[in-house]
Amino acid sequence: MLLLPIAAAVGASTGWATGIVLAQTPARLLGAFEFTRIQLTACAALVSALCAILGYWSSIPWHHWPAFVLSTTFGILAGNLAMVECLRLGGPRRTELMLSLKGPVVAVMAFFWFGETLGTWDIIGGLVVLSGLLLAVQFCSNENSDCDRLNGQLWAVVLLGLVAVLCQGFGFLAVKPAMAEGMSPLAVSAVRLPGAAFIISVIALWPTLVFKPKSQLTVPLLGQTILPGVIGYIISTSLLLYAFNNFHAGLAAILGSLSPVLVLPILWLKEKQAPKPLATLGAFAVVGGTAIIALL
Repeated sequence: MLLLPIAAAVGASTGWATGIVLAQTPARLLGAFEFTRIQLTACAALVSALCAILGYWSSIPWHHWPAFVLSTTFGILAGNLAMVECLRLGGPRRTELMLSLKGPVVAVMAFFWFGETLGTWDIIGGLVVLSGLLLAVQFCSNENSDCDRLNGQLWAVVLLGLVAVLCQGFGFLAVKPAMAEGMSPLAVSAVRLPGAAFIISVIALWPTLVFKPKSQLTVPLLGQTILPGVIGYIISTSLLLYAFNNFHAGLAAILGSLSPVLVLPILWLKEKQAPKPLATLGAFAVVGGTAIIALL
């Protein structure tokens, strides 16, 4: 039944849209490295305990360990460090604009990697979704808003966004063969997160100011850091992995990239400013493209 993986991919988008808004303040206070290290460590402990309780460790096909290593190193560590730094410099809307490229990038990668092809209506629906995403984010910017303030060079934001998209897309596709053998999405996270937490903790031992937190860590700041991590690393990632395993990888990535549109009402509630008409039009285009993919 295709409705379930489609709903999972859209649910992942909703989670990331919420998480990226929640993550902006603690990411700017702590810096990309320390913010990512805390999130990975806390989420790795939580997802490992969940897998132990649910008995998922036995479903892990360990002969895929090279794919696990690559997915962990590039998909989680490099991809998320780039994404968080992009968020710090460019804000949630610009970051989501860059991440909306994940759909076509994964579709191309899946074509060369797994030989997956797209039908005519799938391509049309995907193009409508991507057009809506670009329109929505392009015309929702408000430079007077703290969320839209550019804190660095625009070329750096674009470069970091592209690195995040390529790394995260590669990380998801690398574990698809293991999931095809029955490995659960939560077990995938239980393998990837502790590995990434270990690597980043070892790197943190290097005595350099680059890896030091930019602000003092407090209990409220710790909670603000961990919450979006749980939403993104555990809930949204598990939903998207399920969609990847039970649906076309490229289309799952497109539906999992709706957060640029879904972030509009979230920021509306947060900032009390309605999105611009063209941004709303883009949101409707995304809904229409999603309907084409799901129904035709």
